[in-house]
Amino acid sequence: MIISKRKNSHPVLDNFRVEKTTLSPDLKEDEVLVKTLFLSVDPYMRCRMNDDTAADYLLPWRLGECADGGGVGVVEASRNEVLATGDIVTSFNWHWQTRNVINGYLLRKIDPRMVDGHLSYVLGAVGMPGLTAFLGVREKGHVTPGANQTMVISGAAGACGSLAGQIARLDGCEKVIGICGTDKKCQALVSELGFTAAVNYKKGDISAALRESCPRGVDVYFDNVGGPISDTVISQMNSGGHVILCGQISQYNKDVPYPPPLSKETQEDLCSKNITRERFMVLNYMDKHEEGLLQLSQWVKTGQIKVLETVTNGIENMGVAFCSMMMGGNTGKQIVKISD
Repeated sequence: MIISKRKNSHPVLDNFRVEKTTLSPDLKEDEVLVKTLFLSVDPYMRCRMNDDTAADYLLPWRLGECADGGGVGVVEASRNEVLATGDIVTSFNWHWQTRNVINGYLLRKIDPRMVDGHLSYVLGAVGMPGLTAFLGVREKGHVTPGANQTMVISGAAGACGSLAGQIARLDGCEKVIGICGTDKKCQALVSELGFTAAVNYKKGDISAALRESCPRGVDVYFDNVGGPISDTVISQMNSGGHVILCGQISQYNKDVPYPPPLSKETQEDLCSKNITRERFMVLNYMDKHEEGLLQLSQWVKTGQIKVLETVTNGIENMGVAFCSMMMGGNTGKQIVKISD
């Protein structure tokens, strides 16, 4: 899957094209041939469509070259000492191809038992979105069991938000309120994932709906979207509250710096109420990834965390899945299944 165009607006299918190519059958020392099983599309990838990603840890996708991101696959041939045929492997920089030749030392071997055999979970609940939710809540949420705290999560039906709400509940939040864009998603958050309540921001007065769901105000806000929704939540936060600044998906199609500037009113709310709002980046907590993945794995295998996925089939539909995800078309993690 090749990046064919850049455009500072909503991504469209014309930004992508599929090309056929042939891989060399001869592996060099340390290389492996892998068959792609699942690929991930994620909101942060929108930043990689810009010449300037606004993040020093993210390189832009180059026009005319194959896109890359999270992927999981199986080794089909190996000249690497630590990887054998049949091993399951993953990488954050997996080319959007049906097969790849790659240096095996750039891959991480996966024990399928970690995800109870659901290999796509490596890209979601027991992968980077799961770690982002887990460490975001643990490191920036200041959740205290028994403190009767209320957490609000925006983008709550997405890959990270759907997990963050469940983790907040497991960690001791009394109320967990999700914000999303359809009644169906709201229903899934409450009936399937155990959220206390959910608000459809496209329907009615979001400020009034939040006040009804959070009568004692908001103590912790897991922010995945930014923009007017976040302004509304922050206006209802209690003194000494905490904003987990995880993502700003509503602003990614705009030519603004990251994090995007706040309104004067929101800045005053943060200051007058002594609310902490610090950018959270999961890559800053590499030393806690292994512990986090083990905890996420345990929760998933015991059913304490429910996993929602939206699955699209075929390498030719990577662009379809990406554009849909950026418009809120997914419930849970958006996955593209490439092969069995």
